[in-house]
Amino acid sequence: MFTGGNTMNIAVMTDSNSGITQEKAKELGIFVVPMPFTINKESFLEDITLTQEEFYHKLEDENTQIMTSQPAIGDLTKYWRSALESHDAIIYIPMSSGLSGSCQTAMMLSDDEEFEGKVFVLDTHRISVTQEQNVLDAIKLVKEGKSVEEICETITSHKSDASIYITVPTLKYLKRGGRITPAAAAIGNLLKIKPILYVGGEKLDKFEQARTVKKARKIMIEAIKNDIEKNQFDDYELYIAYTKDLDQAMDFKSEVEKTLNHKVETVAPLSLSVSCHIGPGAIALAVAKKYVK
Repeated sequence: MFTGGNTMNIAVMTDSNSGITQEKAKELGIFVVPMPFTINKESFLEDITLTQEEFYHKLEDENTQIMTSQPAIGDLTKYWRSALESHDAIIYIPMSSGLSGSCQTAMMLSDDEEFEGKVFVLDTHRISVTQEQNVLDAIKLVKEGKSVEEICETITSHKSDASIYITVPTLKYLKRGGRITPAAAAIGNLLKIKPILYVGGEKLDKFEQARTVKKARKIMIEAIKNDIEKNQFDDYELYIAYTKDLDQAMDFKSEVEKTLNHKVETVAPLSLSVSCHIGPGAIALAVAKKYVK
């Protein structure tokens, strides 16, 4: 573990699964590694050569083949080397190891002689808006002059203090991505089932199902309320994430704030890596304990 104390110049880095755009990264003074896509055999990088609008246009075309992957080793190390030109150490917060192999790859790379003691990869078991919370908290801790050890310990010790629930309007994209069988998708669509997925800990699980989006939203709100009570969060933040439909997200924000009597901190689009598997019109509600003031 790095022992340089709090006089080190520490860089904060994440990947685009956090939902942090390249433009916002510049404002925050951090680094964001773009997630790669292959669309009809052509390579793209999220938010660099592929915008949200272009992505959904391609995704909604039945003849488009979209594949997600993790950043190439050479690309990741390029980002690390670039950041280390102006920083003594990097705290890298990628998406959950339970959802992608990119976190394990980064951890193995950080053990190489070139990066050992300089790059610290944190598996916080998070994605999207809760992953972004980790990043923003890391920035605050760096500005407070905390050491690498203190920042890593603070963030990883709270990795379980968050949960996300997602509902999708159609099973079509889960079927296309191989997440469910064609037969299950056909039956689900026939019955107008709206699955509610849970992201917490190390994986994505089916939580419950509803017959309408309205009912699914109510189930998500109740689930978040139960998580707050069960985990005894005395101070927490609520987040909403969505795919393509901002109007629906803002309407849901009003419903959440009225029901839970608590401000929604952020309404943000889901990363394209997630959107690829759930399609447009999906909506998510998340809660995370507030542990950095």
